[in-house]
Amino acid sequence: MLTRAARHIRTLDYNRFLHSSAHFRSQLFDPTSVERVSEHVDVCIVGAGPAGLSAAIRLKQLEQKTGKEFRVIVLEKGPEVGSHILSGAVIEPRALDELLPDWSLRDNHPLTQSATSSRMRFLTKSLSIPMPHPPQMSNQGNYIVSLSRFTAWLGSIAEEMGVEVYPGFAGAGLVYADDGSVAGVRTNEVGLDKQGSMKETFEPGMEFRAKVTLIAEGAHGSIAKELIQKFDLRRNSDPQTYGIGLKEVWRVDPSQYRPGEVIHTMGWPLDFKTYGGGWIYHMADGLVSLGLVIGLDYANPYLSPYKELQRMKHHPYFAQLLSGNSTRLAYGGRSLNEGGLQSVPQLYFPGGALVGCSAGFVNIAKIKGTHNAMKSGMLAAEAAADVLSQGSSNGPADMSHYETALKNSWIWSDLSEVRNLRESFHTPLGIWGGIIYSGIDSLFLRGRTPWTFHNRKKLTDAQHTQPAYRFSPINYPPPQPPLSTDLLTSLTLTGTNHAEDQPVHLRVRKNDVEDINLRKLHVQRNVSEYAGLLQRACPAGVYEYIEDETATDGWNGHKLVINSQNCIHCKLCDIKVPTQDITWTVPEGGGGPKYTIT
Repeated sequence: MLTRAARHIRTLDYNRFLHSSAHFRSQLFDPTSVERVSEHVDVCIVGAGPAGLSAAIRLKQLEQKTGKEFRVIVLEKGPEVGSHILSGAVIEPRALDELLPDWSLRDNHPLTQSATSSRMRFLTKSLSIPMPHPPQMSNQGNYIVSLSRFTAWLGSIAEEMGVEVYPGFAGAGLVYADDGSVAGVRTNEVGLDKQGSMKETFEPGMEFRAKVTLIAEGAHGSIAKELIQKFDLRRNSDPQTYGIGLKEVWRVDPSQYRPGEVIHTMGWPLDFKTYGGGWIYHMADGLVSLGLVIGLDYANPYLSPYKELQRMKHHPYFAQLLSGNSTRLAYGGRSLNEGGLQSVPQLYFPGGALVGCSAGFVNIAKIKGTHNAMKSGMLAAEAAADVLSQGSSNGPADMSHYETALKNSWIWSDLSEVRNLRESFHTPLGIWGGIIYSGIDSLFLRGRTPWTFHNRKKLTDAQHTQPAYRFSPINYPPPQPPLSTDLLTSLTLTGTNHAEDQPVHLRVRKNDVEDINLRKLHVQRNVSEYAGLLQRACPAGVYEYIEDETATDGWNGHKLVINSQNCIHCKLCDIKVPTQDITWTVPEGGGGPKYTIT
């Protein structure tokens, strides 16, 4: 139904000019000369995740309360709502209780497995040692869910309330007003070939011009990245830092299934210099979610997050869990925010605001962010409704009241209490000192300290990467099916698909420059200094540095190959590449993974 509605908008307006001349579709696409359809809406939300959908639902609730009608649209790059959503996930229902107080009475809600216990274990190569459990990690009253299913459920509620949700419509760029403010969003073009020529199926992107634009793309979204740079939204905050989370879902042998059990691990397989940890969540219906998060500030370019996850499963604790009649059903990966309170940028810009993980509200001590993302969407919706209720104005929408409301909400206190925990690992205390400090702060101080640790050198995760000559290659064991497999076998479990004949959405670009010299320089530095980091770091096998003596865009007999059809939209490459010259852009709408139980 949602797809039919989206198709109707396109067909209604594009037929005027798409079929006017055959040669038009064989030319190179020139974005400055193609006519675009414009739709005018009250609020345009980019991203149908928990934050974006919570904002949309809250706007419709306020519409019912005030009697003032709001036209709200949500653009979603995935083919279906929830298909690009991946998380652990244990949900704290605090925001859901506020948004939909009767959620437990609704049919088909996905919060069917409550968390029954929470424990932490420290792993050595062969041992599993119980360790103290910080109070922030208590999961009493929480639920173990598939976040993709939870999001799809929220999407159905938003649609029932009159929100226009358009899956397969990727927000590709911003529409600016003459005064430089944000006036809406442009969707991506469809039907371009790899050379950028218009195929028979070509359709230009639409413009959704909005009075208020809310960006809810998730961690390190391409539009949020542009906004943060254009409006200098990080001028008073630390750089955002990230982790890469890799996840598998297994149907375990009934003898190993303990519904509601939550386990978090530290230690092996990571060395003492690398921040990260694992998890095991016993979901409903005999399913177990397990995975590993690794801080992207890791130094060693030989590290492979995917291979770390695979060897983690051979630890006796995991091997026992996955023994007997156990079957792996799903795999996926996604970057997540780790910067905490210090890395939250200014949340508003002329014409709109950042919500959810586009801003970065993950509580890294709780290992949860959905509750804060949803609440931020609700607060942004309330501020947007106030702006819209004021009627016409000469200037762009002023969403500054949203930031004020958020700083006065429980989101701010939730993040403030744990603000020093992750950053303590970047002090002279080191990893072990960070563990000790975090234990003392989380157990006793609870954030009630007069100090706040800052990233004073403003180092990004990419800048923490050190040259390969300082390390020895890591000798990872070969895959041992069915417990561990090669990467491409895992990739088949993501359902990832992109149209082959389309422009590559992973661009070698820096300072708006894309040319053969930049690509040569990329290969030179990443091969000679960092041993081709991306071909190990990417959890989907997108990047390869292969031998090719004839390549005009290579260096010293090597060239870069980008297998963009493999991309699972995790954004790691854009974040971690030391040369900071990979730019992730949206592919054709609908391309990417198709998560359902992750």
